[in-house]
Parts: sequence; C-alpha cells; structure tokens
Amino acid sequence: MYLKFSTVNKYLLVPLIFAVLFQSCAQNTSDKKTVVKRIQPTVKVEFKLSDYLSENKGLDLEVERVFATLDDTAIIAQLIMPAVGRLGQTESTIKSHIQQRIIGGVLMLNGTKAEFKTWIAGFEAMNDSLGNLPFLYSADAEPSLVNRKIIGSKPVKKANEITTIDEVKTVAQVISDELNAIGINYNFAPVVDMSPNKTVGFRSFGAVPANIIPWSDAFIQETQNKNILATAKHFPGHGLVSGDTHKSLQMINGELKEIGNYPTLIEHGVLSIMVAHIGVTNNPKYDTKGLPATTSEVIVKQLLREEFGFKGLIVTDAMNMGGVASIPQCEVKAIAAGCDIVLMPVDAKKAHREILKKYKTDADFKKKVDASAKRIIRMKIALGLL
Repeated sequence: MYLKFSTVNKYLLVPLIFAVLFQSCAQNTSDKKTVVKRIQPTVKVEFKLSDYLSENKGLDLEVERVFATLDDTAIIAQLIMPAVGRLGQTESTIKSHIQQRIIGGVLMLNGTKAEFKTWIAGFEAMNDSLGNLPFLYSADAEPSLVNRKIIGSKPVKKANEITTIDEVKTVAQVISDELNAIGINYNFAPVVDMSPNKTVGFRSFGAVPANIIPWSDAFIQETQNKNILATAKHFPGHGLVSGDTHKSLQMINGELKEIGNYPTLIEHGVLSIMVAHIGVTNNPKYDTKGLPATTSEVIVKQLLREEFGFKGLIVTDAMNMGGVASIPQCEVKAIAAGCDIVLMPVDAKKAHREILKKYKTDADFKKKVDASAKRIIRMKIALGLL
C-alpha cells in the first residue's frame, strides 16, 4: 500500500522532520551532559575540630560557600546566643527566635539532662525544616558548676577539690561524654582565673597558682579531643578583682596580672575565650575608659587578637549582667570591639535589630560582622555540624 502526499502534507512533513531532528539533538546534548557529570567524581571532604586553626584551603572554600548562602538576617543571627532554662528564656521564646531566624546558638542554662536533650532535638528539627544553619549549643559545664547547671549529670569533683592532673583529665572526659550525650558541643570551661575572687575562685584550678596553666590546658585538650569546643575564661582576668560582675562593673587597677595565663593555652590550641565585664584603669596601654573589656577594642582586638594572636571564637560573658547591661547598644559595642558571639542579650530580637541596622550602614562594622560569622561557620563545619 502506498501513501500519497499532497502538497499540504509535504509542507506538514518538513516541520515534522525538523522536530524529530531537534529532539534527537536535544537528547544527544542531554546525554553528553549526563556523561560529563558521571565522569566527575563526587568527593565528600570531612573536617575535624583540629582543622579549625590549620591552614586549610578546602575548609576556607567551604566556609565561603556556606557564607554565600546566607542573607543579612542569617549572618547577624550567627553572632547571637540566648539562653534557655531557669534564669534563661522559655522554650517557646527560643522557638520563636528560631522561626524568625535571629539566633545562631543557645546556652543550656539550669535544667535537667533529659529536658536539654529534648529541647536540642526539637530546636534542630526546626532549623532543619526552616533551612537554618545548625546551632552551637553551649553550657557552663565547669567541674564546679556542671552538676548544678545540668541536673542529672554524672557527679564530678569541683575544680578546687581536684588534686592531680590525671583527675583533671578524667573529669574533663566525664563532662564531655555527658555533653555529647545531650547534644551540647560548646563548653564554657575551664575557668583560668586566680583564686582570690569568691565568685570565680572556687571554680578554677588556682588553689595552687602553678597548676592553673597546665591543668587548664589538660582540661581543654581532653574536651576538644571529644569534639567539644573548650573556653578559657574570664579574659583578661577575674580572679584578682574583689567584686561581682553579675551585679556591677568591676575594675582592674593598673597591671593586668592574669593575662599571663592565656598565651600557653592559645599556643596549644584553645578554640574559644570568654571576655569578662571587667574594666581596666590606671594602665596607659590597656585603659578601657570606664567601659567593660567586652566593649573595648583595646582589650578584645588589640590585646587578644593582635598581640596574643588568638584566632578562635571570642564570646562575651552574659550580656544581661550588671557590669554591661546598662550600656546603650552594648551588643553592638561588643561586636565592634571584636567579640564574635554576644551571649545572653537581654533582648535577642532587639540586639539582632540593632546589629543589623549598623551592619547595613557602616562598612567597617560590616567587615567585622562578616569575619565573626565566618569564624562561627568555620567552627560549625569543623565540629561536623554542617
């Protein structure tokens, strides 16, 4: 049987032929792209906490890649860490902050081991559903405080009761195992202050001054070997002032006698340092002009970053404490001074708003915020959170 084509049919046949050819070409092009993708190996690079301070191009690139995915709101959020628990915010308030994308971490403050574990699981489920970066979860899990701050945690000796460096290591391992079981990845410990101050002295290894540096170093190394960020505190030194920074600004008069506790710890790789709400007076080089160290570029940027060469995370002491809370825009001032994380702002939403406003109008401040956000992102990658 033969098919006869009219002139009209011939005209219809031409576009049909072109359509078939185009589809064939498109299929071939698609196939070529698929082949190209198949022959490119997919390599998953995993980073460790020990990579954080290293010269690592792969880690640098990953930080930039993650940072590029964030808008201004999310960038500022990385720098803000409220607390949840007794003396902190409610669970519902933290969930509201997560929904609004204005925080990048949470301090687990005064609660039970079980409820902290439940809260963290719930917060991370929200972050995952909203596309937020995972959080840094911190605790004041010092040997002297952990069993009071985390009810149900395994009992350990208080810092001023420990008698050997082996006990220090054992206590650090026990605490770290407890934190890992809960989901906490950031410990605000050890206290490296001298012992005379009654609010911090019993919390350090300063009963024997010669023990402070080696024992603090041992605690830090054991903690970070467990993939938990350790923190030396309270810079530039809280042990030789007489008062309580929870209530009011305290002053170091003259020489900074406790800063010698930090260089060895920095050299050995401590990854976080907490700055205290302590001012410095009668010191020509480090005078804070009546302000707490947390808001002083002289202490944070000049001394800690530049002179001591610290490259880890700088976190403030709680920003709701009497030594700083009365200062207008204290969180903005702390970031401007060089701090990376503002801990426990009185109002996290207000702090985010004020930091964001300055971020959009001050180029130098923007650079500081971006650098802090990248340090935090780098830490989250090194911890295996991203």
